[in-house]
Amino acid sequence: MSLRVGVRELRDKLAEYLEASMPIEVTRHGQTIGFYIPVPKKPSQSERDALLEAGRRMREEMERLGITEDELVAGFKKWRKKDHAA
Repeated sequence: MSLRVGVRELRDKLAEYLEASMPIEVTRHGQTIGFYIPVPKKPSQSERDALLEAGRRMREEMERLGITEDELVAGFKKWRKKDHAA
């Protein structure tokens, strides 16, 4: 579950939203442009382990697909530009 806010609202209430405990979906003109995902102030060891495992799985999948970090970032930027052009 995430809270959905526009860029202006996020800017106006930034300090408040940075203290949020739930993810925030940021929109511009009704289109999602990003997410703010807060890190727990004191993550438990299991939460840290889960995050490290997610990173490991991501790295393995990128290797399996033969994708570099630069290619992944470039593809994401291209996808965002296309998404905003619509």
